[in-house]
This record gives sequence, structure tokens and C-alpha cells, in this order.
Amino acid sequence: MSGTSIDSIDVAAIEFVDDAPRLLGTHSHSIPEELKQQILNLCLPGSDSVQLYCETDSLLGELFADAALALMTALNIQAHQIIAIGSHGQTIRHAPPNPGRLAYSQQIGDPTIIAARTNCTVVADFRRADIALGGHGAPLVPAFHQTLFSDPENNRVIVNIGGIANITILAANGDCSGYDTGPGNMLLDSWCQQQLGTAYDSNGDWGSGGTVNSKLLKQLKSQPFFALPAPKSTGREEFNQAWLEDQLAEFDLPAQDVQATLMQLTADSIADQINNLGQSISDIFICGGGVHNGGLMQRLADAMPESKISPTSELGLDPNWVEACAFAWLAKRRIEKMPGNVPAVTGATRKAILGGVYLP
Repeated sequence: MSGTSIDSIDVAAIEFVDDAPRLLGTHSHSIPEELKQQILNLCLPGSDSVQLYCETDSLLGELFADAALALMTALNIQAHQIIAIGSHGQTIRHAPPNPGRLAYSQQIGDPTIIAARTNCTVVADFRRADIALGGHGAPLVPAFHQTLFSDPENNRVIVNIGGIANITILAANGDCSGYDTGPGNMLLDSWCQQQLGTAYDSNGDWGSGGTVNSKLLKQLKSQPFFALPAPKSTGREEFNQAWLEDQLAEFDLPAQDVQATLMQLTADSIADQINNLGQSISDIFICGGGVHNGGLMQRLADAMPESKISPTSELGLDPNWVEACAFAWLAKRRIEKMPGNVPAVTGATRKAILGGVYLP
């Protein structure tokens, strides 16, 4: 899969034993800068076109196939040994249900090309079935979290910090809920790229050296999404560089202080939701790229002192690969004709079998 950050394609080879994943190997495949810019142009109106959509869809299909083949070669796995490749694709537009607006979510990375190049069955287009049933089509990983990480003795929260952050609440009684909380790494990475020319703030060191501006933080947190009730989901449509620059228009702050404030925004938007759940949360487990941001992890710990915060590796799964494993699991569910969504999370009217199957 390739997430909102568009930083790389994550590929994981998974063998399932009694629904539990065994990670056989992983590969991170780079995305050429020109192709990344094409994706970004498709994410917002203005620089998009039907031709650009079609070309980028095909180019990404080829790149996803190359990524899968690279891992197959490295692990000496043959096509006939693979039941299916689950491809989330690259989201370019996400419009969740909203009164007076048509709901949709569009991912690209042509699965027919992946199937043809790898000679493997591909499962893709996971979100539309849920949206057709009135859901957001996101987040989809909570169903996997529920299967793998639930504990009948404790209430747990799984926090996925990718470009967008989302939480999964796993109650000891078996209930599962969750939703997007807002920006994760996306604004942090975007500001860092603009100001320093680097893809991300390593360990959060630059942001940690700045000072949080409370007035700016309050303004950022006034964005209407944060006050919405669940189910809710978001993406680049709401949180992007143009939005950030609008927020900064009346401020004249050092760039490092802006980074510190954005880091606090991510931490607060996650912690506020968990602290307001109205139930005791003993354990919080983090996955996604944000787990490597030491400054962000410290701010989360400061905001939730009653909870123990750990990476999902303590539950047996590397935090870098949880989301890729989740879409392998969703592909498995589709092949087995089993539902993959959690209506309490997405807002769909019922459980649904997710994804389309593309044969080689």
C-alpha cells in the first residue's frame, strides 16, 4: 500500500495461520518524485485532469507490480504460491458522507496491471462497498486490529499514525469502534519539506526544539473536523499545505515554532479523543510512521499519563507493517467471502464483503 504521505510503497508477504499473520518479509519501494507530484496534483482540484488520472493510474499499477515482484524475488516466492495480492492503492480523493454531498473515495494503481505483471490474483478497491452502504469506507484497519490485538481482560486503543491518524478502541467486552482523529505526519512532513527541504523531521528533533504557539494551536484545533462526532474520516481534502498557509496568514512565527505547534496538534487531536472516551484505557499501542517521531511520542505520553504507550511490536507485529498486513488480511477476507468492515467504525448499515477480485 501507499498511504496519505506518499512516501513509499509498503509491501509485506504474509502467511496466515488461524487468522494470525506471520510476516515472511517486507520491502519498501520508492516512488519517483515526478510520479509523486502527479499524485499530489490529482488530490486537489486545479491541476488535475482525466488524462493525468488515467496516466497516473497506469503508472502506479506498474510501480505496484514492480514492488510486489521485488519482494517475491527477494523471498524466492513464486506466483503460484500466492493466493492473492491485496492492493489498497493510492487515495487521490476522499469525500465521506455529508448532508448534501455525494460520498466517494477513489484509489488509483490499476489492479489489472498488477495481476498481469505478477501473474497473481489481486484484490483491490476495498472502500466502495462500504460507502455504497452509507459508510465512510474508512478507516478499514480496525477490523484487523480487532482480530489481532483484542484483549478480553483490558480496554486497549491502537493508534495508527500515518499521514492521517486514526484510533481503534478495543473494549474488553469485544466491542470495536474507531475513526480518524485528524492529521498525523502529513502536515509535519509538508512543513518540513517546505522549510528544510527534507522529507520529514527525523525523530521530531527539529519540532522538539521549537516553542508551541498557543494561539496558533487554538486556531488549528478550531477546524470543524475535530468537533465532528464519529463515524468520521478525513484526508488531504481538509488538511493540506494550502490550508496550513491560510491558518498562518495572520501569524509571523519562526518556522521551527510552527513545526512544534503542528506536532502538538497531532498529539492533542489523538490524546483528546482517547481521554474523552469515558472509559479506562490501560494500554495504548502505536503503529505507523509516527512511532519513529520521538518528540511526538513524548507529547502523547505527557497528554495521557495514566496509560502505558508502546509500539505494536510488543503485541508481536512491527509497527511499520501493521497497515500492509491489514490489507493482506482484508484480501484474505475477500477471497473467503467474509465481511471486512466494522459498521460501528465506518457507519455502514451492515457488514460487507470488501474489494473486487482481478484475475491474471
